[in-house]
Amino acid sequence: MDYRAMWESLGMDVKTHDLLCEALPGAFGSVYLSQDNRPEGMDYFYSVVAAIHGLRPAELVEHKKNGGKVVGTFCIHVPDEIPIAAGAIATGLCSGSQFWVPGGEKKLPVATCPLIKASLGARFDRTCPFFRLADMFVGENTCDGKKKAWEILAEDAPVHVMDIPQMKRPEDFAHWENELKGYLKKCEELTGNKVTPAKLREAIILVNKKRKALQRLASFRKLDNIPITGKDMLLVTQIAFYDDPARITEQIHKLCDELEERAKNNFSSFPKGTKRILLTGTPLSIPNWKMHHIIETSGGAVVCEEMCTGIRYYEKCVDESGSTIDEMIHNLAQRYMGGIHCACFTPNAERIDDIKRLVKEYKADGVIDLNLKFCNIYDIEGFFVERELKAAGIPVLGIETDYTDQDSEQLKTRVGAFIEMLGN
Repeated sequence: MDYRAMWESLGMDVKTHDLLCEALPGAFGSVYLSQDNRPEGMDYFYSVVAAIHGLRPAELVEHKKNGGKVVGTFCIHVPDEIPIAAGAIATGLCSGSQFWVPGGEKKLPVATCPLIKASLGARFDRTCPFFRLADMFVGENTCDGKKKAWEILAEDAPVHVMDIPQMKRPEDFAHWENELKGYLKKCEELTGNKVTPAKLREAIILVNKKRKALQRLASFRKLDNIPITGKDMLLVTQIAFYDDPARITEQIHKLCDELEERAKNNFSSFPKGTKRILLTGTPLSIPNWKMHHIIETSGGAVVCEEMCTGIRYYEKCVDESGSTIDEMIHNLAQRYMGGIHCACFTPNAERIDDIKRLVKEYKADGVIDLNLKFCNIYDIEGFFVERELKAAGIPVLGIETDYTDQDSEQLKTRVGAFIEMLGN
């Protein structure tokens, strides 16, 4: 398919298409293609990211030609199961590159999280096909920056905002169930399809299968000899937000079968003595591979991400026992609010408990608490995270950064010193 012509048909900036075609594979190559002994099963994921603005959008175009709808979501609190049950395709959106930030700054203050600026920039500059193809965007109020940004976005596109309670009391779960019911009704109106118990159950099982595949993949990172790099695991997780759920589930299991053989042969992607790092903090949307690259070229191996683009996305499954819509909505609410410990919640001791547990499970030597600039909720919660980890005797390094490479050398120095300290 002529992707450039497809971009033009979507009313996009074709000059930017040409720039992206040069920039994204270039960044991809510098971070990934230089790796030695990478699993052959990663070839599929490399091919997807190299054509992420072509292959998957082309499938969405065909879906829309056949009368289907596309729902774009920003946050892992918003269940994919509901639009899928209504016959729509749920997709992630562009938000992980400095490329889109200047466009966002035309609408937002400079002192705004780069993830939010990149999201709006991708839409208003017409440089992300997923933003052009979505028939509805689903926002949430996980932070003040987002909830005001959705008001700006709503002037240009259909936006449905979900009110996520900031506490986890019984009445808050009841409120979230009502929000999910409202979302279900909105998806029915958008698609013209009725969500039946059978369709919702099928969607729950489908998405759970993807989670279980990712869980299987993550389990290899618990081994003493780690057969896959953290960069590769991050890439697979990032693509899971966009790709067809059944297809990526199959591809992940193929990769895992190869890693099983590596594990039998005690193959490791890292030299002996490499320090194991757990990364926690703000999400790393595609193509944000900066910190993984710095850590894994500085003597460290990222063995787990306690992040929305990490274990929070796939660790917990939805209870499949429900038979009615109300029962399944209840199960979805328990998983999508109770099972995710975002910094938007108060109090949020569960997140610190998760980090401590994951340090043990993945045998991490230290933790890096990563915060995107101007993300106040994670920045402030970092005070508690770092204090409690130090009290538990877990080495921790707090880092604040953005999407640019301007601080890369400084970060290499700090990360290198932290890893050297772990060795001592």
